[in-house]
Amino acid sequence: MRARRRGSSGTAVIELTLSMLTLAPLFLGAASFGYTFYIYEKLSNSVRTGARYASTLTYDSATSTPTSTFWTAVKKMTVYGDPAANTSTATPIVSGLTTSNVNLTVTFTTGVPTGMTVAITGYQVPSYMGQLTLNNKPYAWFPFTGLFGPP
Repeated sequence: MRARRRGSSGTAVIELTLSMLTLAPLFLGAASFGYTFYIYEKLSNSVRTGARYASTLTYDSATSTPTSTFWTAVKKMTVYGDPAANTSTATPIVSGLTTSNVNLTVTFTTGVPTGMTVAITGYQVPSYMGQLTLNNKPYAWFPFTGLFGPP
């Protein structure tokens, strides 16, 4: 058996503590970045679904301002994945996302709709370093392929 050296019995604990002071923030930062990226990707898919849905609906307004029925259906499709969702019982695709975070822009060219852009505005992603607020990101644009039928 080897004889123990005097004064070296606690060095492993001290080395572990010092290394963890460096490694813990790195691991937490990587996890936070991964979570933020995951939420952003879910929002990106949600916005794409909402814009695709808006581009195929019958557009029933004569201006670039959509009717409340059209607007509500696009918002619900973006947030809940269902245009007929009951907002009091449905679960949003991303926690904390509401219909007030959805922004729809209708592009008109020579008096007819030519494109639909859906974006997320004012949504806060929780993160290790605080809140990250998304404004008009992510967004998706689709050419309008639906029917144009104003009253």
